[in-house]
Amino acid sequence: MTLTPEQDGRASDELARYLLDTAALTPAWAEAFRAVPRALFLPDLVWAYDMPTGRSVPVSRADDAEGWERAAYANVPLVTQWDDGRHTGTEPGTVPTSSASMPSVVAAMLRDLDVSDGMRVLEVGTGTGWNAGLLSRRLGSSHVVSVEIDATVAERARAALKRAGLDPEVVHGDGRDGWSEGAPYDRVIVTAGVRAVPPCWSEQTRPGGVVLAPWGTHYSDQDALVRLTVGEDGQASGPFLRLVDFMKLRAQRLDWDQFRGHVHEFPGDTDESFTRLTLADLGGRYTTARFVTGLCVPDCAHVVNQASRTDQTDEGAGRAWFFDLRSRSWAAVEFRGSEPDATVYQSGPRRLWDEVERALTWWAERGRPDLDRFGLTVGRDGAARVWLDHPADVLPFA
Repeated sequence: MTLTPEQDGRASDELARYLLDTAALTPAWAEAFRAVPRALFLPDLVWAYDMPTGRSVPVSRADDAEGWERAAYANVPLVTQWDDGRHTGTEPGTVPTSSASMPSVVAAMLRDLDVSDGMRVLEVGTGTGWNAGLLSRRLGSSHVVSVEIDATVAERARAALKRAGLDPEVVHGDGRDGWSEGAPYDRVIVTAGVRAVPPCWSEQTRPGGVVLAPWGTHYSDQDALVRLTVGEDGQASGPFLRLVDFMKLRAQRLDWDQFRGHVHEFPGDTDESFTRLTLADLGGRYTTARFVTGLCVPDCAHVVNQASRTDQTDEGAGRAWFFDLRSRSWAAVEFRGSEPDATVYQSGPRRLWDEVERALTWWAERGRPDLDRFGLTVGRDGAARVWLDHPADVLPFA
């Protein structure tokens, strides 16, 4: 079964009403969401993210047309490519590398982009092409340029946009370089998580223009949406808005293989100490505590091996690892749930756990400020400075 244009229109209208009711979508964008169906931009096989289990579930249009249509208009992210296109079959691959973002995330980012008629927009990360289609419907195709690093993904997006009657410029290239041929832009919107803001994005943006990007550190997979306004001096500065979760820019992914030689044996010849902090104090996936720790402990990657729980006595147990990106320093902390003290092991010249504990203490002493009190300034050379409340109040550790 395939939806007729009338059915597709009704499904788009229902999605737009839902997003309006939740305030993710503003009235200015409602017409575009109704007129540009998400389903038109999806491949016949997608993997829907199941929120309760955290699993990606394959949904095939050929095998389950009704399920596929439901997924197309559900407020869930859909993986559309695994492992940079090397993956085959219906089971999930190893690393998701292209997707259709949650409609509520798409709508909220377009709201925060704050466009108006006549503006030119550069999108970094075309993906399915739906976001470029929405921008084209609102601003006109001639005002939109979208850059996609994967040639196959770019070609599929062009075909989908053509089916929708839209014709923005879709460039096969590395979004790190922007697209100077279409500059200057009034807005740059980035749909991949970044760990460094390339200077060219600001250079290709008019003074007073905006770069909207999911930014974070290698400490975790967390991204925070940051809205940077480009100044006359070429610097870009602005606040973090909220935590989001995006696939990372291909050139800025963290290579976990680089840590294979850090730990020859565990615990080995390490310095041992104790901490009263708990595993919960490190923060969960969508918490400010984890993000702020990454801001205050640069060049550090962190992962938690949660203990399998057979009963409630194991709650809070697990091992947290910390690896230095520039040396062989590492740390591990053994949390034992009900026991008040966790054992700390540190190796190498850098005391990573000490830095983590100092960062969490600093944050707590300042009243645990929320994410939206932090901001980012990116210099003309790409150097990033994180601040609290005001650009002059740069974090002391970062």
